[in-house]
Amino acid sequence: MLVIGLFGPTASGKSDVAEAVTGLIPAEVVSADAMQVYDGLPILTNRSPHPERLVGIWPLSHTASVGEYAPLAHAAVDEILAAGKTPLVVGGTGLYFRAALAELELPPAPTPGARGRWERLYDEDGAAAAHARLGELDAAAAERVHPNDRRRVVRALELAEAGWSLVPRLQSLFGGAWRHPTLLVGLDVPKPELDRRIAERTRRMFDAGVEEEVRRALLASPSATAQKVIGLHEVATLARDEAIETLVVRTRQYAAYQRKWLRRLEGLVMVAADRPPEETAAEIVALARTREHLSRP
Repeated sequence: MLVIGLFGPTASGKSDVAEAVTGLIPAEVVSADAMQVYDGLPILTNRSPHPERLVGIWPLSHTASVGEYAPLAHAAVDEILAAGKTPLVVGGTGLYFRAALAELELPPAPTPGARGRWERLYDEDGAAAAHARLGELDAAAAERVHPNDRRRVVRALELAEAGWSLVPRLQSLFGGAWRHPTLLVGLDVPKPELDRRIAERTRRMFDAGVEEEVRRALLASPSATAQKVIGLHEVATLARDEAIETLVVRTRQYAAYQRKWLRRLEGLVMVAADRPPEETAAEIVALARTREHLSRP
């Protein structure tokens, strides 16, 4: 049987399209979202109202990692296949999405304190110095990473110190063999429409009580990874109107990053999602049936 991987930027309608797919074929949804693995922030993380596996599985105090998530996702996909259903892996977090569908060789845990040291090098000595140091440790990675990309320079230095390189990791993220025959679908929403949806959804979050949700969440001493949830600190510290405006900007920036991921995934089939989710789902199911038929001996 075929696995369907459904990727799209935030607010592209992934959850509604996935739910519509389950109404057309026997399928179960496996979430591939690095923030929705946490319990306690369903409004802020835009958790789907529809059933999905691997959502809310860890408390906010837990330090989540893709290395811990991947075997859980593989087990869920295999269990759904064994039940004669279609696994529908739905993600907005590129690394989690890829890890759910493929066997990624994950890097070893970094040396304690390594990231902080490399961040200080970048901030105190400057981008050029940090990038030059990367060139000494991993020339191939230095060629691929721009000096002004602080996050990736620091990560490449961290990996190099642990005996790894960022380059093969980047290559494995966007291509390579899937664990099972897989149809990879990307949701295509024009940017003006996506921007409108993000703004509208952000306002609904505040109407739904996200401020009280965040207040309770912060009492749970969220881990460093949980604190990366977009909007957590903005909602907690800013006046409502300013928080809404800031969260809209940050979410649109994140959507742009997700769209870059979308364009780099190999074998991706783009499907229009600026229409009712039932229409998008019907096209995805038709593609899956054609692909499955063609893959049979």
